Amino acid sequence: MAQAKPSKRATLAKVPAQIIFVLGGAASGKSDVALTLAGEQTPKAFVATGQGLDDEMAARIARHQATRSSDWETAEVPRELASWFSQEGARYRTILLDCVTLWLSNLTGSGTSESAVTKRVTALLKAIRKTSARVVIVSNELGLGLVPAEPSARAFRDVAGRVNQQIAAAADEVHLVVSGIPLRIK
Repeated sequence: MAQAKPSKRATLAKVPAQIIFVLGGAASGKSDVALTLAGEQTPKAFVATGQGLDDEMAARIARHQATRSSDWETAEVPRELASWFSQEGARYRTILLDCVTLWLSNLTGSGTSESAVTKRVTALLKAIRKTSARVVIVSNELGLGLVPAEPSARAFRDVAGRVNQQIAAAADEVHLVVSGIPLRIK
């Protein structure tokens, strides 16, 4: 008696995810580097945390969308990343999450405390590891510039730095992008 073949979903979920973390400053080229690092394996998902709440941000999102080929499925997930990865992640071979900094802005803007953010990052990393995808995560490196004058901006920069450290520690690879040039640091 022949055994039934496992479903594609079950087959994909057997190998732990590979996490590639890409950091860089604003307009450093990190998203382009992340697309290259993501590779060509399909099916693939682009998980976008940005929201087009004003004309400038909507134009920025449109420019990013234009750089992706048509084989990317886009999921707009401004806050509930761990849930998305738990529910949808096993469907994909490649997932690009862009970007952690906007996700943090969405969370902190809605009143999420730093301790709750830390728990959400832990849950996100656990959910990612349960997929079998190559997961490329993009984030801004905010610690290389001037110290912000506003206390709230300093607090956000500090939270972002701690979250970046948490993700980098869990990542299999970490790349820093400067002027469009990636440097693998882990």
